[in-house]
Amino acid sequence: MIPMNGWLAPKYVNWLWHGFGMTLGLSALVAITATVCGFVLALARSSRSAPLRRGATLYVLVFRNSPLIVQLLFWYFGVATLLPEATMNWLNTPHAVDLGVVSLGWPSFEFVAGWFGLTCYTTAFIGEEFRAGLSGVPAGQHQAAAALGLTPVGAFVHVILPQAVRLATPPLFGQYMNVVKNSSLTMAIGLAELSYASRQVDTETFKTFQAFGAATVLYILTIAVLEVGLVLSQHASARTGRR
Repeated sequence: MIPMNGWLAPKYVNWLWHGFGMTLGLSALVAITATVCGFVLALARSSRSAPLRRGATLYVLVFRNSPLIVQLLFWYFGVATLLPEATMNWLNTPHAVDLGVVSLGWPSFEFVAGWFGLTCYTTAFIGEEFRAGLSGVPAGQHQAAAALGLTPVGAFVHVILPQAVRLATPPLFGQYMNVVKNSSLTMAIGLAELSYASRQVDTETFKTFQAFGAATVLYILTIAVLEVGLVLSQHASARTGRR
C-alpha cells in the first residue's frame, strides 16, 4: 500500500484512487476490445481477398501514422459535432440501472470517446503483432496439418493459431503496457483518470511531488504486474510445450 495518507489529505487520496480505478477500467476494456479487433484485422491483412486486404492495410496506415492525441480529440470533439443534439444530451446525462445489489451507470462521453480512440489506435498495433505471429509459423506446419487430413479451418484452429498466439504473446503484453501509459492522454478530453486526478490534486494542494509521485508509482506497479503476467504466461506455455 502506498503511504499517500501521510502526504495528502484523505479527500485527495480518494481522488487519486478513483483516477487509478478509471485508468485500470479503461485500460482493461481497451485491451479486450483491441485484442479482438486486432485479431480480425490480422485475418483481413492475411486474406486472399484483395479489397479486404487493402482496406485493412489502409486502416493500419491511418491509425499507426497519426498522433494518438489527435485521434482522441477527433473522437471527442469531431464526432460530437456529427451527432444529433438529442443524442449528445442523452450521452452527457447520467444514467444508471439499479440491479438491487449493484447499480450500473452509463459511462460518461469522455470515457466512451477515450475508449473508442484508444481501441482504434491500439487495434492497428495489435493487428500487426498477430499478423507477425501468423507469419512466423513455419510453412511446414501448414503442410503437416494438411497431411494429417485436417481441413483448412481445423488446421488453423488446432495447429497454426496456438503457435501464432505463442509467438505474439510477448509483443501483445508490450502493447497492453502501452495501453496503460497511453490512457494518460485521455486527460486531454477531460476523463478523470489517474493523470487527470494527480493534476487536480497538484492544482489544489500545490504538492506536486506527492501528487505526481503517487501517480508514477501506481503506473509503475501496474506495468510491473503486466510484466509478471507475461513471465507466468511464458512459463505456462513452456510447460505445455514440453508435454
